[in-house]
This record gives sequence, structure tokens and C-alpha cells, in this order.
Amino acid sequence: MIDLHNHTILCNHALGSMDEYIKEAIKKGITIYGFSDHAPMEYDKKYRMSFDDMQMYEQWCEELKKEYPNIKILKGYEVDFTPMVDERVLERKVDYLIGSIHFLDNWGFDNPEFLAVWKERDVDDVYKEYFKLVEKMAESKMFDIVGHLDLIKVFNFKPKGDIKLLAKNAIEAIADNKMVIEINSAGLRKKVEEFYPSIHLLEMIKEYNIDITFGSDAHNPNQVGFYLKECYNTAKFLGYKKVVYFENREKIYKEI
Repeated sequence: MIDLHNHTILCNHALGSMDEYIKEAIKKGITIYGFSDHAPMEYDKKYRMSFDDMQMYEQWCEELKKEYPNIKILKGYEVDFTPMVDERVLERKVDYLIGSIHFLDNWGFDNPEFLAVWKERDVDDVYKEYFKLVEKMAESKMFDIVGHLDLIKVFNFKPKGDIKLLAKNAIEAIADNKMVIEINSAGLRKKVEEFYPSIHLLEMIKEYNIDITFGSDAHNPNQVGFYLKECYNTAKFLGYKKVVYFENREKIYKEI
């Protein structure tokens, strides 16, 4: 059982100690567990760790590896893809980097504080803009994993157009650049009430032979492994035989 997308109190919007997250992972039978807290950047500072926190965060991960030798603990970052991704993040010696998009220009589209902006925008245009950024993110070759591929649906605003056509160029870019896509269960805790990505996009992802991994996007210990068995069952249903994790930015396959 693999769960690579999990946060810590350093991002300022998660609860519980890292020790509590690991204990919950062990309790739920997870054998490969990754911390991937929100990487620092100069924008949106209140929802992420600071640059001064990075060394401490990585040290905590290393200490937990020694304390809990019976579970493989990995360290990574979830990095916002913006026009200026900070080199201080990209140069860290970690196991993997998750690339995510939470902003269209200065609009934090998944933040309830800015929900009203949706009423001012054409939903299909928003999706086109979002997936164009995903495409650019894949082409940047900065990251290993695509975080919550269709996060744009979080508040259940759905496009009129075919989602497979809207996402096609982005998925092709992900395939061309050998990125991995996570099946992220956090959408089941949101208004949209479905995995990221949707089953329709997952069918397309399988057609493009894109590798997958799993993440619960936990922001408190109780969310660790959230619907992880269902993630595995979905992958099996789609015909996947292997799942991926990373060590030192190298891809490693495990049988499902």
C-alpha cells in the first residue's frame, strides 16, 4: 500500500504531528508513505512552509525513518507550478516532487475564500486555461508526479465541453514527459465527491500508458490512507498491474 501525498503542520493548514501520521499509516497497512508538504514560495505564504522550515522538515523525515524502520518513509514536496518556480525548492535532495496547480494568475480557484470568482468566469474557459497550465507544467520537466490532475473541479463546477478533449493536450504532454499521475482520494472529501482524476480521465490516462501512484492528500492523521483501497481497486479495474513510487527521484515499480 502506497500513499505519497501527505502534509504536515508546517503548511499552516494541517493538524497533527508527523509521528501521528506515520502511526496511522502503519495502522492502515501502508508500507510506503511519503510526506509531500507544500513547498515554500514568495506568494501565498500563509498556506505553506517558509524557506527557513525546509531543513527542519527534511530532518524530521530522516528522524522518522530511523524511528520507524518497518515502514518506508519518503520525503518530497508539493510544488505550485507558477511562472517563477523557486530554484531553492527544485534543488532539494528529496525522493520526489509533486507538481500542482492551485492558481490561475492570482486566483486561488480551490480556496473557498475566492469562491465568488467562479460566478464571474466562463467555466469552459477556466478549464481550458487550467489544462494549458498542466500542459506547460509537464513540458517543464521539473516534477515527477502530477498532483490532483483535475483539481479545477473541486467545487463541482463542470464544463459543458468534453473533459477528455479539454484535457487531451495536457495528458499527451504528461505521457511524452514520462510523468506519473496520482489517483488522489481527497476529492471524495470535497463538494465534487469523486477521485482526482475522474474515471473518464483515468480511462484516457490508461490508454496513454501513463504510470500511476496514490495519495490521500492528508491534512490530518485521520485522513491518512483515505479510500486508499478504493484507489487500488479502481486501478485494477482500469487494467493497471503496477504502481509507482520514487526514491532519490528514481521511479520504482511495485506490483498491485
